[in-house]
Amino acid sequence: MPHAHHLTSQPYGILLILILTAGLYLRGWLRLRSFYQNRIPAWRAGSFLLGIFLIWVAVASPIAGTAHELLTGHMVQHLLLMTFAAPLIWVGEPMIAFVHGMPKRVQDTMAPLLRWRPTQVLGNAITHPAACWLGAAGALFGWHIPALFALGMESPVWHAIMEMSFLVTGLLFWYPVFQPWPSLKKPGWLIVFYLFLATLPCDILSGFLVFCDRVVYPGYVDSLQPFGLSPLQDQQLAGALMWTVVTVIYFIFGGVISARLLSPNELQQSWIRQQPAFDSAAPLAAGQRIEVV
Repeated sequence: MPHAHHLTSQPYGILLILILTAGLYLRGWLRLRSFYQNRIPAWRAGSFLLGIFLIWVAVASPIAGTAHELLTGHMVQHLLLMTFAAPLIWVGEPMIAFVHGMPKRVQDTMAPLLRWRPTQVLGNAITHPAACWLGAAGALFGWHIPALFALGMESPVWHAIMEMSFLVTGLLFWYPVFQPWPSLKKPGWLIVFYLFLATLPCDILSGFLVFCDRVVYPGYVDSLQPFGLSPLQDQQLAGALMWTVVTVIYFIFGGVISARLLSPNELQQSWIRQQPAFDSAAPLAAGQRIEVV
């Protein structure tokens, strides 16, 4: 397989972007703590930073380079971006931290735009569970079509687009599960069904990779194949890895949501604490506190 100059060819650029993102988050988190200490607990901030770190591992660390030698390496990238980094980022309640981390002039510009009715309609459409599910399934199936997969692995530009699409659709997929600020919703039984349905595309693809008796992606036939794996064994391992990890992770989240919904005092609990409407995230005046429901 021809080696695309993977995103690891620009590791410092990616690292800089991730550091700036983490810095903006931490600035907002510290400002929030100065007004209301427990608005975003430290463990949530740690979850966000871990998610950022896993993005770096997936796209810019030495581990990322194995994607061009092993299909299993590609699958690790895919899982890190969509199944691990994305939910960890949402746990950190990033939207409210980003808003409060921005300069006041930027907040003043953004607030009317985000309150604008067409913006809210578009946001509701993009984050609807059906759209999020279809987006994640489309990225999964689309990029694993052999022709598109080869394009993504041979072209540095398309490889970047492929990895970005995994991250973006992963974030969209997990949005209905966490309902982060400024959403006031809580996940219900529909989300449990949503997670169950989400395992089906992964089961289909991973089952095909595990039980297929030929190498689906010819580019790996002539690759170096470290660890003594044959191309077919590598393919089967990649499929089994996705099958196992996705099933376990979705089962855990579905089980936690179900337990909360069945809890006798469910009305006093929340998967993600009820959040204030966006109006309350307008730029904070000195000494102003955020109202927490």
